[in-house]
Amino acid sequence: MPELTPPETLRRLELAVTRRLDGLLHGQHLGLLPGAGSELAGSREYRPGEDEVRRIDWAVTARTAVPHVREVDADRELTCWVLVDGTASMDFGTAEVEKRELAVAAVAAVGFLTAGTGSALGAHLLGADGVRRFPTGSGRDHLLCVLRALLTAPRTAAATSHRAGRAAAAQQPRPTFADGIDGLRRAATRRGLAVVVSDFLDGLPDDPAGRPDWERALRRLATVHQVLAVDVTDPRELELPDVGVITVQDPESGRRREISTADRGLRDRYAEAAAAQRDQIARAIRRAGAAHLELRTDRDWVADIVRHVHRQRQLTTRAPARGVAAWEGTT
Repeated sequence: MPELTPPETLRRLELAVTRRLDGLLHGQHLGLLPGAGSELAGSREYRPGEDEVRRIDWAVTARTAVPHVREVDADRELTCWVLVDGTASMDFGTAEVEKRELAVAAVAAVGFLTAGTGSALGAHLLGADGVRRFPTGSGRDHLLCVLRALLTAPRTAAATSHRAGRAAAAQQPRPTFADGIDGLRRAATRRGLAVVVSDFLDGLPDDPAGRPDWERALRRLATVHQVLAVDVTDPRELELPDVGVITVQDPESGRRREISTADRGLRDRYAEAAAAQRDQIARAIRRAGAAHLELRTDRDWVADIVRHVHRQRQLTTRAPARGVAAWEGTT
């Protein structure tokens, strides 16, 4: 991808999604989060062994003293909103692609899979200067326009020093990741699919047991929309190789530090801290009620998406059986 021009990159992404993902993920209305639908179409009596307990309409059940379940119409017109993290921490990659390029690939997968008659997609790009908004639109041309804008978006200038980073933040506070999620929630007025693509490193507390600043905003988003959190990582963020003395820099603050990677203890502590950080992020996403899709710059992102969808479908098919058994056990 780095050696390709934007039109060639878009063509490569479209082929990867339509030939590989579309061929592996079958269904009348393709999507990353399969389900029956969200439009309420009335209620009917509960049929043991066929209906899910979580679909029980408790208001009707209380009035009639007979268990009823909600009926929903399948979504034929899907509104999808995407928030892409374009901050300095995404301009990093030591494998085949950078994290920002992998984020564009994730948006391409969502866009091409959810594209259909009446479906619409809108996008927000979070950067150091604020949020760039792309209004909702439908069709292949609109999606390609959004992807081209994401590919050609200017990189966030990293702070040259820790003092310079603090001074820039004091002069013009940049929007936080939580602000970006809240902005997406306010813009997405119609219930649909909300996709948040980021490395989720912004707003993490020092205490591994603490909760990130963006967790509450993500939970509020998940109360209205079906949320997919695409977590983008690089292998060097998880472990350090033994390459001697290196200089590392925080792209957000500009802080630099020299470390000796020959120290086995330091590499082990780094790996443990990184694993704890990823676990902290995963737990926060689960608590917020969002689906978690992990993509890495050193892996096949198409295969990761396929595995995620198949896992979601298995959970969807297993949940009804457990729910019916629990309900029948109480009757």
